[in-house]
Amino acid sequence: MALISSNFIYIKSSDSPLISPFVSSLNSYNVHVKSNRNSEVGTSRSRSRSVIRAAKTESLVPLENPLSTSGNSALEQLDIERGVCVPFRKYSPELVRSKVFESRGTILSLIGRGVEIVWKLGLYWSALMYDCLVGRDEEVVPFRARQLRNLLCDLGPSFIKAGQVLANRPDIIREDYMNELCILQDDVPSFPNQVAFNIIEEELGQPLEAVFSKISSKTIAAASLGQVYRATLRATGEDVAIKVQRPEIEPIIYRDLFLFRTLASFLNGISLQKLGCNAELILDEFGEKLLEELDYTLEARNIEDFYENFKNDPTVKIPRVYKKLSGRQVLVMEWIDGIRCTDPQAIKDGGIDVNGFLTVGVSAALRQLLEFGLFHGDPHPGNIFAMRDGRIAYVDFGNVAVLSQLNKQILIDAVVHAVNEDYAEMANDFTRLGFLAPGTDVSPIIPALEAIWQNSLGKGLSDFNFRIVTGKFNQLVYNYPIRIPERFSLVIRSLLTQEGICFTLKPDFKFLEVAYPYVAKRLLTDPNPALRERLIQVLFKDGIFQWKRLENLIILAKENVAKMSSNPALQGNNMPKSIERRVERKLDLTDTIKDGTRLFLIDEGIRRQLILALTEDSKLHVQELVDVYRLLEDQIDIPSIALQVLQDLPSVARDAMLSWSTSVLSDR
Repeated sequence: MALISSNFIYIKSSDSPLISPFVSSLNSYNVHVKSNRNSEVGTSRSRSRSVIRAAKTESLVPLENPLSTSGNSALEQLDIERGVCVPFRKYSPELVRSKVFESRGTILSLIGRGVEIVWKLGLYWSALMYDCLVGRDEEVVPFRARQLRNLLCDLGPSFIKAGQVLANRPDIIREDYMNELCILQDDVPSFPNQVAFNIIEEELGQPLEAVFSKISSKTIAAASLGQVYRATLRATGEDVAIKVQRPEIEPIIYRDLFLFRTLASFLNGISLQKLGCNAELILDEFGEKLLEELDYTLEARNIEDFYENFKNDPTVKIPRVYKKLSGRQVLVMEWIDGIRCTDPQAIKDGGIDVNGFLTVGVSAALRQLLEFGLFHGDPHPGNIFAMRDGRIAYVDFGNVAVLSQLNKQILIDAVVHAVNEDYAEMANDFTRLGFLAPGTDVSPIIPALEAIWQNSLGKGLSDFNFRIVTGKFNQLVYNYPIRIPERFSLVIRSLLTQEGICFTLKPDFKFLEVAYPYVAKRLLTDPNPALRERLIQVLFKDGIFQWKRLENLIILAKENVAKMSSNPALQGNNMPKSIERRVERKLDLTDTIKDGTRLFLIDEGIRRQLILALTEDSKLHVQELVDVYRLLEDQIDIPSIALQVLQDLPSVARDAMLSWSTSVLSDR
């Protein structure tokens, strides 16, 4: 018997329960250290279960026939851009076709649905054409944008999802329409409770009362593919969140994807002209992500991967997933008892340090993007919570994206090229990341990139605003044959959304004042050879060593360490000893100094450049060395580092001998 209250359905049962733009301002950065918080610990969990790193990732191979309608060619191009190969796909055009035609009455269903789509979209398109003919197309934009949003809702979940994607695609749709479609990310009608409860019971294979003692009578949240309830496990009394997929949604999605791709095959020419790629590639990218979101077992794995990545970071909370209670249509995870970021007053009333919380959030986002290569693709305010102990908590991991090592390296290359104001190479980075088709002439884009970057930093770091920069970038991609790959549209949306949360909680918050110190610390301390190479590129410009940049990098990195170590989440007595030992209290440059010594002794080019740096302009740059030492004297243990360098000398000597012998043999 179920007793229904205002918030919960209480279930009584005697049944047995079931268990289960960095540093372009480095030369003029106004240094100041704030007492804030964050921690950078933990290592990225390998995504080897889902992707295999491509053996050769340094170049993109253009397709021989960009207008080919072959499904495999588009997917192969996506793999080349991403630098990964997916061995077991949820999506392929052939799979979609076979799924659609495996049931009876398919032809009639496709015809009926096709007529409905063409009729409704045709009427809308006719209205737009009429507006243009009578010259009122600009004045009715707000009305037409709302009309489009309502039309997509009326056409069903596939179109709602397409609208959510278009809300982040300035290369396809105007910004004023994008802003209206953003409403689809939060305002979606729910389906009846009883239908949801039946799906849960079918997935569990037993009645609700056998597993849960109570379940909310209203949905906590509703989205295009499912909705969420709060419940309590009967066995343990733990509160959990239950995510339930919409009924009979899979056949609808497959049918609509088939119709979408059929239509896309007629738009390849236009798409190639406007975006530099065929329409089928864009549709395949959308379809692949959509079918991944349909399988909640994949979302469960995403949660596990995020949990593993942040398990040693006491500033970030990732919910546990109950895999024994989860399946393809139902996902049960730990309930997060935090304060939504949509309620800034509650965060302040809860005694949470707003500055510290925002620092935690920005640092966690940058770690996902640049360190793990696995990031949350939908961090809107409803998916991010402030915990009362200062931690940040994430929920809803259906929409995540993976950046390959190649993609991360190219992003860092773009940062270095921005630092050195090398806009031609920045434009080439766009090609390497898949924004431009291979072989595209980038010369018209170079001046536009320079104008965007220079204007954005013209007033200094404190006035830098991602939304303004993105607005200018949107105009660029709308006017040039630039396509934004799905994973990078998620990156842009993620950064914009989180900057928006920062401004909501603190209107004068400076996003880059947190981001810059983090990236500076990564460049100085990360032992990755690729980052070591980028550090050298930052410190040398036109063959001249940039002493001021080195000093500012150190100051920024020290600021990052100070903010993270002052985080209230790191001050409690309940922090495990294993994590406490990994919390950085000082800037650890031991490995950097060791690698620098090795490079100086082995690499003749680096040795020559450093000697020239110390003797530039016919003078010995002793004062610069003293200034650098003063910045580091309270951070490093000189005797300890000297001892480690001496211990490493035999290995260095061996490598030096090998390098010398190789050079001698090559000369002969």
